[in-house]
Amino acid sequence: MSTFGKFAFALGLAAFAPMTAHAAETSILNASYDVSRELYKEINPAFVAHWKKEKGADVTVNQSHGASTKQAQAVVNGLAADVVTLNQATDLDYLASKNVVDKDWKSKFPHDSAPYTTTSVFIVRQGNPKGIKDWSDLVKSGVSVVIPNPKTSGNGRYTYLAAWGYALETEKNEEKAREFVTKLFANVPVFDGGGRGATTTFTQRDVGDVLVTFENEVALLNTEFGDKFDVVYPTLSIEAAPPVGLNNIVTAKRGTAEIAKGYLDFLFSPEAQRIIAKHGFRPRDEVVFAEAKLPAIKTFKVEELIGPWADTQKKHFADGGVYDQISATKSN
Repeated sequence: MSTFGKFAFALGLAAFAPMTAHAAETSILNASYDVSRELYKEINPAFVAHWKKEKGADVTVNQSHGASTKQAQAVVNGLAADVVTLNQATDLDYLASKNVVDKDWKSKFPHDSAPYTTTSVFIVRQGNPKGIKDWSDLVKSGVSVVIPNPKTSGNGRYTYLAAWGYALETEKNEEKAREFVTKLFANVPVFDGGGRGATTTFTQRDVGDVLVTFENEVALLNTEFGDKFDVVYPTLSIEAAPPVGLNNIVTAKRGTAEIAKGYLDFLFSPEAQRIIAKHGFRPRDEVVFAEAKLPAIKTFKVEELIGPWADTQKKHFADGGVYDQISATKSN
């Protein structure tokens, strides 16, 4: 081979090498809800190590966070997420209606495709100066309640439904439940777009006497603020089961279906379940759940007490629904 030929051959190898290395490294994007940031910050490197060990391949996991319903809308509008890990079944149903995830998405992974549960609790200021013990205290005059917007946030929607369910159980009357929730939301001074925004409003802007949010926020607040805030567990709350799903459109286009499924499968593994418990969520793995020693709390499922999710979504949160009517009453 001539000197020129050798040079050209070497140059070709040099040009091809970085392309090969680039092609060998795959990335996936997880679109998740906003109070799961810390969880996936630890889950993702654990999965990367797991995938390397199991498949001998490198993968990068990127994250996108925001209010759950807004995230679902962003995915439909083009956010190229390989997987979604949102906080409410209706957000996955919405994606299914747009053929982003399978219609039978609940059957694709264990526990109706929800790797953990959580519940709504009360965060109060140190010493609980307003003496808040249960939902009935949130409707009292002079109590300011911080809740994210139920129209955009699954966190806010769960709070609304938790209060509705509590009133239904207490009063055994749907009209009384509506009156109760109307009074509660009249005590909300500002609506943030998502759960993390509501936490910031309560903790850093010092707005409100009580923050209603997911239980996992307790661990974060303890880490950031020490004993500045207390947690109160109501006598009855709601079971939130954040579901996950595979984006068929994006994974088919990018060739990432195997890795994306492997990522979601990993969430149900003992290793990931322990990370889930560490961050204050309630793991599905019975052994890990026992190890976590989370406080006992009586909860209800939306489908059991209030009605099917699809019907509940339409009745309460569709445009012109009960929540909009309540909001109109407040603004007047």
